[in-house]
Amino acid sequence: MKEHVSICVLCSLLSMAGISFAQKAEPTTLRQFQRQLAEKSEKILVVNFWATWCAPCIHELPLFEKLNRENNDLTVLLVSMDYDLDEDIAKVERFIARKKLRSKVLFLTADNPNSWIDKIEKRWSGALPATLVINSKTNKRQFVQGEVGESQLEKLIESVK
Repeated sequence: MKEHVSICVLCSLLSMAGISFAQKAEPTTLRQFQRQLAEKSEKILVVNFWATWCAPCIHELPLFEKLNRENNDLTVLLVSMDYDLDEDIAKVERFIARKKLRSKVLFLTADNPNSWIDKIEKRWSGALPATLVINSKTNKRQFVQGEVGESQLEKLIESVK
């Protein structure tokens, strides 16, 4: 009991000092994810599909983290596509901690991507990384496969306004 109380006190102290613990990846079914994409929002939704084994994905993650930090009018979702090759969410969570990701991370628990990727975006071949930008107020959406740069991402966001 003493150890439990000590750990709670330590956690509280670290929290007050501004030291946060690594966030968790949220397991999400395809149906749950589709509902999130369809939700009405005042904010533009920027969704990045990535995987821990994808070098171009890892290269562009800092861009999405910057976007998340600097734009209160956007919601950034990082959707891990690791499940098809490795169902161990802990691997993704270790990656999140190592990279200090602060954007919301979803762990899409859907295998066999070829059977469902067109339900997210008809133009998607399944290639990673991929980015989807949705403005539910204007009903506009943009999609791009492959690594994006900052100016390309800004243009995608601007085009859905």
